[in-house]
Amino acid sequence: MPKVERNLYKENPYAAALKMLDSAAEKINLNKNIWERLRHPRRCLIVSLPVMMDDGSLKVFQGYRVQHDYSRGPAKGGIRYHPDVTLDEVKALAAWMTWKCAVVNIPYGGAKGGVRCNPKEMSRGELERLTRRYASEILIIIGPDKDIPAPDVYTDAQVMAWIMDTYSVAHGHSVPGVVTGKPISLGGTLGRKEATGRGCVFTTMEAAKMLKMDLTKSTIAVQGFGNVGYSAAKIFHEVGAKIIAVSDSRGGIYNPRGLDPQKVFNAKQKGSSVMDYKEGDCITNEELLTMKCDVLVPAALENVITLKNAARVRAKIMAEGANGPTAPEADEILQGNGVFVIPDILANAGGVTVSYFEWVQNIQEFFWSEDDVNRKLGEILVRSFDEVFKVASEHKVTPRLAAYMLAVGRVAEAHQLLGLYP
Repeated sequence: MPKVERNLYKENPYAAALKMLDSAAEKINLNKNIWERLRHPRRCLIVSLPVMMDDGSLKVFQGYRVQHDYSRGPAKGGIRYHPDVTLDEVKALAAWMTWKCAVVNIPYGGAKGGVRCNPKEMSRGELERLTRRYASEILIIIGPDKDIPAPDVYTDAQVMAWIMDTYSVAHGHSVPGVVTGKPISLGGTLGRKEATGRGCVFTTMEAAKMLKMDLTKSTIAVQGFGNVGYSAAKIFHEVGAKIIAVSDSRGGIYNPRGLDPQKVFNAKQKGSSVMDYKEGDCITNEELLTMKCDVLVPAALENVITLKNAARVRAKIMAEGANGPTAPEADEILQGNGVFVIPDILANAGGVTVSYFEWVQNIQEFFWSEDDVNRKLGEILVRSFDEVFKVASEHKVTPRLAAYMLAVGRVAEAHQLLGLYP
């Protein structure tokens, strides 16, 4: 199969996504025709979004929705608002969603959306107009049986509510199942907001058991203090681990005696950064990633662990809360240095798993308790963790490659059974 130039990985996240697909496909002797199909997204939609700004000027934003694969069920994936969004980034994220859904064996394919904008510089009204315009442009390919969006970087339950309403108005009736991660009062599920972070904790607990580590005596560093990072830090704190460092896009704080994630969150809400919390020393994101700790949780954006810093990562366990935080070459260095990596498509699969629960509840019009949601999430992630590490042990491969082998194999089986039409 065609190979990807190694110098493209940093600049092109889709190249990194293809490298992992190619590695897994080669390892499982994947049928070459199916291999070729999986290297290309099923559908890429690029839309121009004219939005009237508060000052009366019109600004045109660019948006994307990519459906990588839907052989195992409707496409599923978040929508991010970020000034650096590109088509190749969204393609990579959609592919990772395909593998993520397959590795935890839920009946979804992978999709992703994004709008190139800076939400920090936009008013609520501007964000609503942008969201509704974007939703109206992608209506042709989304739906509860086709493609179900969810929150991602700099989007939230409110954004999902606007998308749900835009879709529902177009269809003449309320359609809560068109999105997940929406407000509870509109059909959202209990436990969804914390699900990705909780999944990081569940999988870390399983890794700690394998390494015979006592998590209640472990130190945790969390890079990225958005919904995923904050939720993970809060839940780690609740189970007795010590949070010694957290960071966001502006920098971080470190306190060897421990940080209370709730107090840090409150300080950030009042200010603009975790650095507004004064009970710790200011550090850079780079210092956090390479500090001595038991568990490192990169929970921000892609490619933060690279050739430049991988050798200096000193964590015993790295649970990837973000999508694609580790460059392919860096993965090899981490493995060689004995860092136990819980790959992103397993470690952060809690979000899409509980999104699946929300979708099921919307379809059934019957809702579960938060304890039920968390219990079912734990069952799926523990089972998936065991399946991934069984493959890793049997084939003597890294956990990341094992997760991809398992996921690609499941998607390939679906393609084999469905055939090619027309």
